[in-house]
Amino acid sequence: MADDDVKRLDPSYPFRWIIAITVTMASVLEILDTSIVNVAIPHMMGSLGATLDQITWVSTGYIVANVIVLPVTGWMSAYFGRRRYFAGSIALFTVASVLCGNSHTLTELVVFRIIQGIGGGALLSTAQATLYEVFPIEEYGQAMAIFGLGVMVGPTLGGWLTDTWSWPYIFYINVPFGVLAFLLSLAYVRNSRYARRVDAVDWTGLGLLALGIGMLQTMLERGERLDWFSSREIVTYATTGVTALVLFVWHELTTAHPVIDLRIFKNRQFAIGCILAGVLGVCLYATVFVLPVYLQQGLGFTANQTGMVILPGALATAATMAVLARRLGTTDTRPIAVAGACLFAFAMWQWSHFTLLSGHDDFFWPLIVRGVALGMAFIPLNNLAVSELPLTQMGAATGLYNLTRQLGGSVGIALSANAIAHFSAQARAALAAHLPANDPAVLARIDLIARGLTARGTPAAEAHTAALQTLALQVQGQAVMLAFERIFILFGIAFLLAVPLILSLRWRPGARPAAEAH
Repeated sequence: MADDDVKRLDPSYPFRWIIAITVTMASVLEILDTSIVNVAIPHMMGSLGATLDQITWVSTGYIVANVIVLPVTGWMSAYFGRRRYFAGSIALFTVASVLCGNSHTLTELVVFRIIQGIGGGALLSTAQATLYEVFPIEEYGQAMAIFGLGVMVGPTLGGWLTDTWSWPYIFYINVPFGVLAFLLSLAYVRNSRYARRVDAVDWTGLGLLALGIGMLQTMLERGERLDWFSSREIVTYATTGVTALVLFVWHELTTAHPVIDLRIFKNRQFAIGCILAGVLGVCLYATVFVLPVYLQQGLGFTANQTGMVILPGALATAATMAVLARRLGTTDTRPIAVAGACLFAFAMWQWSHFTLLSGHDDFFWPLIVRGVALGMAFIPLNNLAVSELPLTQMGAATGLYNLTRQLGGSVGIALSANAIAHFSAQARAALAAHLPANDPAVLARIDLIARGLTARGTPAAEAHTAALQTLALQVQGQAVMLAFERIFILFGIAFLLAVPLILSLRWRPGARPAAEAH
């Protein structure tokens, strides 16, 4: 269908920018609540009297619920109607946010976070499917630039809220924006003209999907804390999750009304696109996870300072998306995505030169480079992945695409947490080997630290022991920094390895999802 026909037939087209702002607002709330809780965890522990292992369920419960809902958003949107489903999800998310902020026990907070995750899971994929349908190809990139800007700036807002207000306000801030997005969605978002309504509910498929994805996501979230497969709990999660997903695939391929049409993966372009989405998720979410840990634990930055460090890179991503927007449909974007992957690898090489003495200015250009690289990869890969699919499959496709990216992010975060501990231990052992107790330089260093501690009021009898502890902390700090450097390099290599897959994608002029199946 030509773009002029899209404009003529779609009654939402005159309101497309209002719709873009509406769905972006809702998506930002969902993305923000995925990560903001992590920086507020210490405050929650004190307020609710919870241990670190217990409080992590506040994050895990939300993410698990989110991931379970993601792949069925297309089916749910068709079953209930896009407008009702999207507005209802916003309403559920907003009400749950109020309940989260008003929680007085850990159990209450975890339950309400799961409900919030169920509502939030629909927002991202439904938003993208809506933009694909409402915007013609020459304007779609601009819509995605607005979408990307809101999503990328979220962590900066979250850091400011954490430092300025108490933890309940990270949930209360959702209320005014949620109410506005709810009203705008009822007024302007329309049901998809291409959705195929299915009256039968595949309860077996839903149950197996929820069990399988839920178990594997919980395994990824808790694996590092429980020492992975040495824990019976993790083995149980893995076994149950894999078994449930195998049964789910068999059931969906044999039932008349599947909750997810897995035959969509027969499209080679989409299958490769989902693999690339997983790689993008690993590199994007893992670096978003690792960098704040490095800034806050290694350099002592506050959450607000960390957000301000990240902001320029986020703006660079949005600006790059806006520049590339006009090239969609008229230019082969595969070379741009390849250049983005190479530029990301270069950015990770720059990141590997960070030290414990790095300051705000040292992060500016390396984060700008990373931001530009992600912008160069994000829009082309999104568009290429679904370019050969009919719009009747767009809801399911965006849900599955976001699912693979989210799972890639979960794998990346889990691998990062494990790698930090493993590489830090290796680096500490290597550094300690060069610090023998009888080495004159080591003894001189300990003596210098001891005299400095004595001058600052430490009793002379305790100064030597305190100096040894100080030296051990310095060695540990350097070991952690060396671990981060190795992780950054590995992320860069991972994206470079995806370049052949990017080149294997097909491109055709004016590529956009078709109105009907091919």
